Parts: sequence; C-alpha cells; structure tokens
Amino acid sequence: MSATPLPRRAGARTTALAVLTVAGTALLGASATAAPPPGDNGDVKIHRTGVPTAEQANNPHVCHFYLDAFNFDPSEKVTWSIVTQAPSSGGVPVTGMLTTDTAGAAHTDEIPLSNGHYKLTWTTDLGHGAGKMKVFWVACAPGGGTGGGTGGGTGGGTGGPNGGPPAGGGGLARDAAITPVAGAAAVGLVAVGGTVWFRLRRRAHGAA
Repeated sequence: MSATPLPRRAGARTTALAVLTVAGTALLGASATAAPPPGDNGDVKIHRTGVPTAEQANNPHVCHFYLDAFNFDPSEKVTWSIVTQAPSSGGVPVTGMLTTDTAGAAHTDEIPLSNGHYKLTWTTDLGHGAGKMKVFWVACAPGGGTGGGTGGGTGGGTGGPNGGPPAGGGGLARDAAITPVAGAAAVGLVAVGGTVWFRLRRRAHGAA
C-alpha cells in the first residue's frame, strides 16, 4: 500500500497557497500604488443649503447650494469655477477660491445660479494635472428663484463666488472618475493564481 499520493497532494496544496498568497500581496500593493499623491487627495462636494459641512455625500440635484471642500492638505488653495454644461448654454462663469484650514477643509457661501446643467472644476496650488470636475443640476421650483445665504456647519473659511449666474437646462448628473489601471492588473494576478491552483489540484489527483 503506497503512501506516495499524500505527499504529492500536500505539496500541490502548499504550492497553490503560495501562488495565491503572492497574488493577494500584489493586489494589496496595487491598491497602495493607486492612492493619490499629496496635493491630489482632496474632494469638493455640492451640498444643498442646510446640509452640514461634515456630511461628505454629494448632492447632484439642488436648488440652493454651496461647495464643501475636505481631505485637502492644510492651507491648500482650491480654485474653482462653474460653467454651463450641455444641454444648457450661455451665462458667465462663476469662480472663486478657498483656503483650507488645518484639517484640510473649507466651504463657500451659498452660490446663486439659475436653473440648468453645470460643470464644477477645481484645481489646487499643490495639485498635479488638470484638476477634477463634477456635473450637477440646479432645479428650483417655479417662484423659488436663485439662492442667497450661507452654507451650514463648520469649515476653513468661506470663498464668495465671482461672476453672474449662467443660464440653465435639465437632465442627469454624474461624478467624473478614473478607474486605476493598477486595480485591473491586480485582479488579473488573482485570476492567474486561481488557474495555477486548479491545475496543481488536477495533477495531484492524477489528471493530465
């Protein structure tokens, strides 16, 4: 009675576990690589008036609103602009600048805009590349007009807007995002590890 198959199976399992461990390590490494460098780690959200600045959810459909910046570096200067986005057209761009506090946060006063589709773009003095953007809709009920006032909660100071309210339109809103290529590569490594484990398991059972 031969005891040979047991060592072969144990060896196959050990090899498969090693392959999967390497794949998992590669996945973690890719996630770390995808983290934004200093200066590119902040975000700006569109908040309905009355929403606390501590809230980090974005509101892409608003009437009265303000901009809330967070997760930036301390004392980072955030320059922002809002322009009309198709199907809306016309109007004058609205611009402003925020300087973040020691926690990397800041917010604007309420920004008055006519009903329509808009694109928010922002850059920073410490950032890299062309900046980031979001699109959103302003849709006030008839008679609601455009807003005035102040965004709620605490933050690193306010930055008043410059320029007139652009003209408006209607539709859907979405955040602009870039999926890191590193994440896809890591998933591929995990898939390869699974294939190697399956073949080693077949060999351990005498399959071709």
